[in-house]
Amino acid sequence: MSTSDHGDLKNVHGKPDPRVILVTGATGNVGRHVVTQLQRTGAVVRAQARDPASAGLPGGVDVVRGDLAAPGTLDAGLNGVEAVFLLWPALTADLAPAVLDAISKHARRLVFLSSLGIRDDLERQPDPINALHAAIERGIEQSGLEWTFLRPGGFATSTLWWAPQIRADGVVRWAYGACARAAIHERDLAAVAVRVLTGDGHGAAKYLLTGPRTLTQVEQVQIIGEVIGRPLRFEEISPEALRSQLLTRLPPAVVDGALTYWARLVTEPELVSPTVAEITGAPARPFRAWVSDHASDFLRTSGAVLPR
Repeated sequence: MSTSDHGDLKNVHGKPDPRVILVTGATGNVGRHVVTQLQRTGAVVRAQARDPASAGLPGGVDVVRGDLAAPGTLDAGLNGVEAVFLLWPALTADLAPAVLDAISKHARRLVFLSSLGIRDDLERQPDPINALHAAIERGIEQSGLEWTFLRPGGFATSTLWWAPQIRADGVVRWAYGACARAAIHERDLAAVAVRVLTGDGHGAAKYLLTGPRTLTQVEQVQIIGEVIGRPLRFEEISPEALRSQLLTRLPPAVVDGALTYWARLVTEPELVSPTVAEITGAPARPFRAWVSDHASDFLRTSGAVLPR
């Protein structure tokens, strides 16, 4: 299917075909799995990319040009769409109203990848990442769309930040080794998203999503070493030293928010949620399985991802 076919994606009553689903962030860690898993359901999958020619997505996927940072580019890709998977790429919510306006003109259902750290009992969130996601959630609630919020805890992919140190000398120099998270595999996030996008009964739901077990960062490093067959060591550094390291890649407010949250997880570990199994019918993948899937990333050059 090509972008020229968008106007034909309607049923005999002139309504959007309920099987047409748009995936934003389709070339990222989670979005790519959402696309491939949606294909297996028989849905018509449309993937948004800034550069469709380099997207590298499976055949049969309708890859359309679009950029959430430029809301005026979204209408063509939204034509005929019934549901949207939204992954917000920016560090501010300034453009969210324009993006949600464009989506609400076409789609009926929106599934948003949010954050487990949001406190519904607080008007203002304690850190910028959760404040960002909470602001977008509020906008979605006011948009008139049928919505579902997926609130994952830490992503297992965040440990790829350690890959350069692991490749260099096998020592992970990081702060808060006792920080304990129930890291989730991106395939499980995608599996939940696909069930919600293609099924009923998920309207106005806020799903907390985690892996099956809470592990400290020291334990994560140990498991990575066991899987890749290399002796690894976690070396505790000060929060100040880690802050200096992270500031080379992230804005100060984001770094400070992350450090504050990780410090809290030393004494208040992330709780394990059973929601992945409840929605998909399969248990969440353990961290060891994620490392097995990504072992090569710790043995060769790979791109870093935003820690969550």
